Amino acid sequence: MPGSTYKIIELVGTHPTSWEEAVKGAIGTAGKSLKDLRIAEITKLDVTIEDGKVTSYRARVNVSFKYHE
Repeated sequence: MPGSTYKIIELVGTHPTSWEEAVKGAIGTAGKSLKDLRIAEITKLDVTIEDGKVTSYRARVNVSFKYHE
């Protein structure tokens, strides 16, 4: 049984209401152009602040996808 090879890329998703939606958006967008997404690891969560208020949630996500020959 041959092994498999995977590529890992970093994505940053943003959303005005939650980190969960930021992650879903990043993976959804990547899934439109990358095939066989496998694993997503959230590596960092942060927010942007304007005038003392949170204006958006950002999620940094490492996503792996399988190489195909």
